[in-house]
Formats: sequence, structure tokens, C-alpha cells
Amino acid sequence: MRYTLLYIGALLLMLCSCKGTKPTNNNTEAALKGPQFQEDSAYAFCAAQCKFGPRTMNSTAHDNCAAWIKQQFEQYGCTVDMQQATVHGYDGTPLRATNIIAHTHRKASQEREVILICAHWDSRPWADNDPDSTNWHKPVMAANDGASGVAVMLELARLIQQNDSLGVDVDFVCFDAEDWGIPQWSTAEDNGNSWALGSQHWAAEHAKSANKTSYRYGILLDMVGGQGARFYQERLSMQYAQMVVDHVWQAAQTAGYSSFFPTEPGGGITDDHVPVNDVALIPCIDIISYYPDCQQSTFGPTWHTVADDMQHIDRLTLKAVGQTLVQVLYSE
Repeated sequence: MRYTLLYIGALLLMLCSCKGTKPTNNNTEAALKGPQFQEDSAYAFCAAQCKFGPRTMNSTAHDNCAAWIKQQFEQYGCTVDMQQATVHGYDGTPLRATNIIAHTHRKASQEREVILICAHWDSRPWADNDPDSTNWHKPVMAANDGASGVAVMLELARLIQQNDSLGVDVDFVCFDAEDWGIPQWSTAEDNGNSWALGSQHWAAEHAKSANKTSYRYGILLDMVGGQGARFYQERLSMQYAQMVVDHVWQAAQTAGYSSFFPTEPGGGITDDHVPVNDVALIPCIDIISYYPDCQQSTFGPTWHTVADDMQHIDRLTLKAVGQTLVQVLYSE
């Protein structure tokens, strides 16, 4: 995915020990907003994507999963646009990309503001951070680094359909071609532009559209289902949209998940929120896991390895992120 401005962990043979923590809620029930996020449902959405196999660019699994994601959002009452484009990888490879854009039902009788919730849905084609170098050219299943963010969005869409009391509308955007950045074994120079290709295209199209949606703000979800995950305040998000960071982290505290959302800085990360901010000019933050004590990578022990599978997805992590977003959306 990207890189941290602090450091990228060196390749080591040892994986970190990662345990979940139950939430504590010292707030009153009166402060809580919205329905209960169902972590088992989100977990099932994550597993369903993985059943297609790695959703690498230009693959059958990728195309089949795109159709499935579209069908799921439509099932929950969304209008879905499939924004297709050919983008090019760092080595010039043409990549058939599809950004999946799902709009919650808009009430025609009233003008409502729109919140952007987004995540990438493609899989990395190379497990180039795996402790075993023989795996470096194998694709990543991307249960966490891809499927988890989409799973949370699908569960939110399902809940919104069942609990239509939102004061805002929501656009869910699944960005493609995020994880085709230069592999660590390549000698190509990495200036950061080889990552987030789908969001770069989406942001450019949004910027030049005469009838663009005016978003109040955006929230990017990245690696939001891993065991032992904690979501520190990403540094670029603080620069771009500190008020949104404050809003989301306060929602996490109200929902009882402050232990998952430390009010401490994490790394500064080149991710899909960068073109959303810089090109589309939408204040957007990144909720992304950060493991400050993990020797293999600050992105966690399964990042860009063959171990990024359903065995390392934690329902409680999905719950913490999902319930926080419920609190955010239903407080608007």
C-alpha cells in the first residue's frame, strides 16, 4: 500500500503476537447513535470476497468479485455506478480498473449533504513483504488489506437500508488498483505515484465534473479487520482534515472503542485519501491500522504477506471500526 514517512519495517522471520481487546464503554446509552453494527455479517462479507481468490488486476477473480460487490450494494438499496478505466502500472502494464460507486437512496423531497466512505477492493499481486522470499511473487489474499474495508461498507449499507433515519446521504466508493505499487524486489524508483491508481482516476474525474457531488468530508478505510489492530491518527489526515479526525475519534470514544482509536499520531501514509484531498479537494481522512511495536511492519504482521487471510481477521476489530462509523453517520 504505500509507505510510512516514519519507516517501513525490515523483513524478519518472526511474526508479532496480536491479541484483540474487548471494548470498554463509560458513556451512557443516551449518547449512542444508530443501530448495532453486526460484526458477524461484516466477517461474512469479508470471507465472501476471499472465496473468489486474490482479486488481482486483470484476473477472472477480480472481475467476478466486482460483479458481486455491485450486486450486494444494489441488494441494500443503493444505486451503483461502475467507473471503468485502463490505468497503467509502474512497469507500463495496462490494468483494467473498476471503481465501484454506490449511492444510498436520496430522498427527492429534500437536499441533503453527502458523506464519502471509501476503501480499496483489489488484492496485491505480490507478497513482497513475506518473511519467506519464495513467496514474494505470489498474490496476496488480501482479507485485511482490501476485503475488510469493503466488508465494513457493505454492512453499513445493509444497516442504513434497515434504519433509514440518517440526516445525510452516503456514497460508498470501492477504489481499484490501489495495491499495484512498485514491489520491494523491483529496482524501479518509487515516487509514490504507482500506488492508488484507481483513486487517482476517480479524483481526476470528480475534479473536472460539471455536476460533481459536494461532499462534506470523506473517510477512507484501510486494513480495518486485523488481529491486534489499533488506529492511530494518521499524520497526513491530521494535516488535511484534523476536524474530521477529531470527530471520528470522539465517536469511537462515545461508542466505547477508544482503546482501538488512540489519540496519538501514527505514520504518514501514501494512500487513497491523498488524491481525494489533493485532486478532488475533499477533506478525507484515513482510518488505517498502525502497529508501532511490530518488527515486521508498522502495518502489521500480515501486511503484503501470504498470511493476509481470514484466519487473521478479528470480528472485534471489524466491530470497533463499524460501530464507530455508525456513531459518526447517525450523529450527523
